[in-house]
Amino acid sequence: MSSVQRAVRRPLNRRLAAVGVLASGVLLLAACGSNEGTSGTDHGSTSAPSAAKKSGANPAPGASNDADVTFAQSMIPHHQQAVEMAKLADGRASDREIKTLAAAIEKAQGPEITTMRGWLKAWGAPASSAHSMPGMDHGSGGMDHGSGGKDGMSGMMSAKDMTDLKAAKGTGFDRKFAQMMIGHHNGAITMAKDEQRNGRNATAKKLAGDVIKNQTAEVAKMNKILDRL
Repeated sequence: MSSVQRAVRRPLNRRLAAVGVLASGVLLLAACGSNEGTSGTDHGSTSAPSAAKKSGANPAPGASNDADVTFAQSMIPHHQQAVEMAKLADGRASDREIKTLAAAIEKAQGPEITTMRGWLKAWGAPASSAHSMPGMDHGSGGMDHGSGGKDGMSGMMSAKDMTDLKAAKGTGFDRKFAQMMIGHHNGAITMAKDEQRNGRNATAKKLAGDVIKNQTAEVAKMNKILDRL
């Protein structure tokens, strides 16, 4: 090989080497970028369960006991019957205060039913479906919860009580509604006081306190309504 050919080949080799180094650098940067992207994806995926966990927060945090579970399981059908009674006022009640009171009972106790169902689910306890709703289960044949609450639902009306209330109208309905709801509320107050004495969960005990306060006030209001009817 001549000296001229060697002189030409040396710069060419240098250029090829430089291109090789540059290509290696590009590949290295691409690999780093790929690793960084993968790392970010992993971080995002690990944060997703945390967000889900937050969205499913326990609605009644803290310790609970059998008294808390019994309170929720019993108060759910108790509230359901109160809501059913309140709905009967539409088209039957004639007294303005009775209509207003019935609407307030329905508005307050409906959401509380949902709240207590959430507690039971969080506690891993069965719902109150084992308790039949008097006045709604027409095939139960004589199931009467209005006799003093041996099943934990003090103040519940019997199927006959509910049938009689449905048949009443005007002032007769107003009077019967107030009388029945006073007994019903007093039963709920008794159950709530039991929860405050024996329960352990702070959220459940707070709701029990609200039941005592609100329903005691409504009992006083209904007694005044009865005095003037």
